[in-house]
Amino acid sequence: MKEYDLIINSYGNIKFFPDTLAEEVLQNVFTILTTQKFSVPLDREFGLSVSMLDAPVNKSQNALKAEIVQAVRIFEPRARITKIDFDTDLDGRLFTRLKVAIE
Repeated sequence: MKEYDLIINSYGNIKFFPDTLAEEVLQNVFTILTTQKFSVPLDREFGLSVSMLDAPVNKSQNALKAEIVQAVRIFEPRARITKIDFDTDLDGRLFTRLKVAIE
């Protein structure tokens, strides 16, 4: 099992034919974490909730960690989240840094 670093900070380009299994799984994790729940017509539960958007930072980070782990476990079972960290920039935007193990 190998671990990979993944930073969720913007929308990435979709590669329809990934070169490796790891690239495919990481792209799937990225898609899960950048999709708002209820925005996918035939699968309203896909993605992450934005309900904690305006909550205090420490509360929203803990809720987001739990939701990230659960969403990845459900929608991309080949990946396992081993570490989650958050960074912010000067504009207050939150960036998620993950360690993803691929089974």
